[in-house]
Amino acid sequence: MINKGVRELKVRIEVDPNLEDNEIVISCKEVNDSVLEIQRLALEGEKAELAMKFYKGDTEYFFPAEEILFFETSGENVFAHTGDDSFEVKLRLYELEKILPVNFARISKSAILNLDKIYSISRNITSASKVSFQNSHKHVFISRHYYRLLKQRFEERIKYE
Repeated sequence: MINKGVRELKVRIEVDPNLEDNEIVISCKEVNDSVLEIQRLALEGEKAELAMKFYKGDTEYFFPAEEILFFETSGENVFAHTGDDSFEVKLRLYELEKILPVNFARISKSAILNLDKIYSISRNITSASKVSFQNSHKHVFISRHYYRLLKQRFEERIKYE
């Protein structure tokens, strides 16, 4: 369905290796609420760190999502794993996917991984590949389907870093 009179927002990314810092330029015909909202989101997004609520027994914990190695389902519950502990999360994986920063990626039907925390991936062509984390005994498995998607995400990140 096409809405007549409504124009699509054009988004273009230009890579310039000569820049010292990343820069966002907003080109617009006029400054309106939508443009100001984009500016606000861009400014907040650079410094925003998603603080989440985690549970263990009767205690609530608050810390940045960046400390999480991975999220996984176990039965009806979702758990967040740090290097040496795990906490219950009151959100489903599909809800977490919507709010987590871009350095998190789905790696199976039952897990989301923090890409910044990966130490190694032991590739297994016939079944799931094993992800290990630095300074932790914990590991998680990537299904074959999601391995290809994860590899693409890594290639995109390397291209722009």
